[in-house]
Amino acid sequence: MRRALAPLAFAAIISVTVVFLALASVSAQELRGSLFVLVADSSGAAIPAANVTVSDEKSAAHFSVLTNLRGEAILPALAPATYSVEVSAKGFASRAQRVVISISSQSSLRFTLSVASARDSVVITLDGVDAPPPIDTSSSTVQSVITSADLDEIPLSARSFANISLMAPFTAPVEPSDPTKARITAVSFGGSSGLNIDFSVDGGDNNDDFIGGFLQNYSPEAMQEFVVRSAQFGAETSRTNGGSIILSSRAGTNAWHGSAAYFYRGKNLNARNPLDNPEPDPKQPFARQNAVGTLGGPLRRDKLWFFTSYEYIDENASVAYSGNSQSQFNALAQLASDGLIPGITSIAVPTSVPVPFRDSLFTTRLDWAQSDKSHWFLRASLDRNHTQNDLVQQAALPSTGSTTTSNYFNLLASNSYTFTPSTLGVLTLEASNFHHVKNRNSDLGLALAFPFSANFHTTSGFETFGDNQFATVISAFPVARDQQKYQFRYDLTHNSGRHEIRFGVNLIHEPVLRGALASTAEHLVQFTQDPSFYLNNPPQFMADYNCTAAALPNTVCTDTSAGDGTFSQSLRRLGFYAEDSWRVTRSFNINAGLRYDTTFGLFIASGRDQSQNPAFSTLIATHRFPRWRRSLLQRPRPKRLGRRLHRRQSIHRTVYYLRFRQSRVPPQRRKRRSGRAPRSQLPHALCAASQRRLRT
Repeated sequence: MRRALAPLAFAAIISVTVVFLALASVSAQELRGSLFVLVADSSGAAIPAANVTVSDEKSAAHFSVLTNLRGEAILPALAPATYSVEVSAKGFASRAQRVVISISSQSSLRFTLSVASARDSVVITLDGVDAPPPIDTSSSTVQSVITSADLDEIPLSARSFANISLMAPFTAPVEPSDPTKARITAVSFGGSSGLNIDFSVDGGDNNDDFIGGFLQNYSPEAMQEFVVRSAQFGAETSRTNGGSIILSSRAGTNAWHGSAAYFYRGKNLNARNPLDNPEPDPKQPFARQNAVGTLGGPLRRDKLWFFTSYEYIDENASVAYSGNSQSQFNALAQLASDGLIPGITSIAVPTSVPVPFRDSLFTTRLDWAQSDKSHWFLRASLDRNHTQNDLVQQAALPSTGSTTTSNYFNLLASNSYTFTPSTLGVLTLEASNFHHVKNRNSDLGLALAFPFSANFHTTSGFETFGDNQFATVISAFPVARDQQKYQFRYDLTHNSGRHEIRFGVNLIHEPVLRGALASTAEHLVQFTQDPSFYLNNPPQFMADYNCTAAALPNTVCTDTSAGDGTFSQSLRRLGFYAEDSWRVTRSFNINAGLRYDTTFGLFIASGRDQSQNPAFSTLIATHRFPRWRRSLLQRPRPKRLGRRLHRRQSIHRTVYYLRFRQSRVPPQRRKRRSGRAPRSQLPHALCAASQRRLRT
């Protein structure tokens, strides 16, 4: 729920940045890049009406535009690729250069034409690879662009796109707080949790709206570019107070191309992690194999192309128990053999527990050049993974684990239409689905928790043996999750004289955002001593197991009846913006923008509002909640949708910003957890988390 809770009511933010630039600004969230061209003669005078033709070297895409009276031309939205740029003017020799366009950035070229009949060609390369300008002088956005060449040449230890962030300053991959999404690492900006970012793929939303962070995983082989932005966002960026990541997928070209790769990590070559696997505990075995294949090419040359990638992950990890854990497990097994645990006559004690993980990542994309003005592409992505003995801890038996299955599916269609040489519209339609199930390894109705099982390694529950409810004092992990999302987005760019004007609207309909916490009947005993102590004191074990008067202090017995742990929400998010980049002079540029965001249905969950949330009632009783927010959250949902609902059950955010820029035209260059909350509070875990976010 992080993304929905970030804006709390009407908020206005004014940011003023004084940086002077000569070029027009490019949208920070735009999936495409732009190109600025300046044409002059040998004396430095501008050449108006020069013809600038930009052609994609690997497809039939080409664009033409004439320079204005200042000799400037802007191509506002180009797909990331290597382009050939040719400039010609009457009475001058034509010249050609090559340039790399990256998403969310603007490249610039300066042509000096001479009166001659020869044709010159200039190519900027770095180690044989086309290189974009190292600094984007058209925008103050702090960002790093990782290209497909970087992804091909730089090894990734985990083969996760989050590990790509290591190539960008100010960021680092972090383990997610949500264990339901296996192997999807979050990206931390400036030491944050990584849950407060915005992530889009081909312009579509790819955010987990339950806990935050990434939703679906993608193979690095399916990526064209990976942009990490950490500061100075424009009006088109919303609902993030951390950073933003933009990913574009690879497309087919006129040339048939493919690849095959095999990655292997052997268990004998792995180093010990001193934090997760310290001495003298046994070294945890780990092995992973990745098989990757790609294929792309033309279905109809210059008209229809496709690209497909597939990656299969075969990972074999395990939990090797320490000597102390095995000693305590054997003592517990002896107690069961002696008949001291009702209904349990034996407990198996392995030396290690295998944790196999299997994952399939599939992406396919179809591009269609409908006409010179219209270009479509359709992309479908699938991620299916399966884990056995998931969430088994170092000091917990296999009965506390689960078998986890997650299925992700994403379908996106996009169209870019050139109305005029100076007006471009981009339409994005997306549908995504996430289904997660966690089947527990045991269903005994019994759980025993001993002190040695709760330590800083504990991430989900603290039971030593029996049913794991996946709950601690501060968190409760769902055993089922579903998220369905539908998105409509449209961005319009228009160049008029010295102005580059942009409009955009983004509507996300999320009819399904639901899940379930473990809610089966359970007899939980939290002992104050370890099994080895009770093996020498059987009467004390029985007293503590039944929490009689002779039980040791601080021993807790909790009998929970079966209940309904389900929760659900239905959300709508609407945002729109307007932005203008005004080139006052060649060396003076002003950017101004306005954005408005609102969220509907945020404070209603499972048919209940916040007045039924125990945490909210506590805030009211202690007078720690503003009166106006109190009334907002307590109002019941109207029976009919309309203006009343939109005004009272929504959250609004308005952002204003104004920037001034000036510069010369650059020349050509190259938790520790223990204890448990009462079960009666668990169905309200989601709402309680919401209130904690509201206070911050």
